[in-house]
Amino acid sequence: MSSPTATFSLKQRNAALSSPEQQQQLLNSVALSHTAHQADFGATLAAHNWAALTPTQLEIFQINLGKLCNMTCRHCHVDAGPDRKEVMDRTTIDHCLRALDQTEAHTVDLTGGAPELNPHFRYLVEQAVMRGKHVIDRCNLTVLLLPRMEDLPAWLAELGVEVVCSLPHYRQQNTDAQRGDGTFEQSMIALNRLNAVGYGKGNPDRQLTLVSNPIGTSLSANQAQLEQEWKAGLLQNHGITFDRLITINNMPISRHLEDLESSGNLQAYLELLVNAFSACTIKGLMCRNTISVSWDGRLFDCDFNQMLNLEIQQPGTQRPHIRDFQLDGLAGRQIMTGRHCFGCTAGAGSSCGGAIA
Repeated sequence: MSSPTATFSLKQRNAALSSPEQQQQLLNSVALSHTAHQADFGATLAAHNWAALTPTQLEIFQINLGKLCNMTCRHCHVDAGPDRKEVMDRTTIDHCLRALDQTEAHTVDLTGGAPELNPHFRYLVEQAVMRGKHVIDRCNLTVLLLPRMEDLPAWLAELGVEVVCSLPHYRQQNTDAQRGDGTFEQSMIALNRLNAVGYGKGNPDRQLTLVSNPIGTSLSANQAQLEQEWKAGLLQNHGITFDRLITINNMPISRHLEDLESSGNLQAYLELLVNAFSACTIKGLMCRNTISVSWDGRLFDCDFNQMLNLEIQQPGTQRPHIRDFQLDGLAGRQIMTGRHCFGCTAGAGSSCGGAIA
């Protein structure tokens, strides 16, 4: 079965914005001097009595298993796709497990690309479950329809892995517009397969979470209200059930950044994010309780910083890597921020776990 495609990766097209540095330069070049604190995120924090953004106790160990994906969605901040061959190797995965053992993190959050396409995905899941960790598989749904993945829903259910599935909308037109023709139909098949093995039925060991991100240049709507709307729509029209819905703002990074620029919406979207800043989101930002590991083992404060190549600033270490992981050394760091951070603090806030406020 072919996988839906909405576009091509920036890297495949040799686009200027395939460079994280070019993305940062573009974000910083947008004229926002008329906005609060001139769209300086650090100054905005200071105005709300936050001298700096610092980490709390590490709770979530997020691992990006690679940029390889069976899809190339228009909004992808990872620039993932079938042409992206970067995947985490077994040695780096073992470094991750040794680092995990030094922490009291309760959750291992596996992302990509399509994390399931990493040849060591099942090994890592098994090792994390053996350690008593709650494991999250961030799944694009269509990957479950690949021939070698047909047993994956039952396997994930047996291990009690939470499946967090990307689905822009519960209506076909909106989903296919963002992720490619045929995506919605394939996603419904995959969700039915997950339901068939016990996911989405209220069992905490078979938790099925859907992820919605807005179509276009708006902020995420009310998460609780959307959840009820989606549950009713999917049940009535497709007989599908799920446990919860989380909403994530589209980040002005990578392919979404390119789309904003080419459509002439970049300045308006950044203005929207800056003007919608909500101070009550700061305490719950994911960068404060999460560590993000890239496919090549480098360390970042969050997944979004990872895509902009903003590495963790660990005192006394030039380029922190998972093989040299030292929890104590990371505790005193200052979290790296930039204009893109307004995406996580706009409206009800946005994180890998959904709305914050």
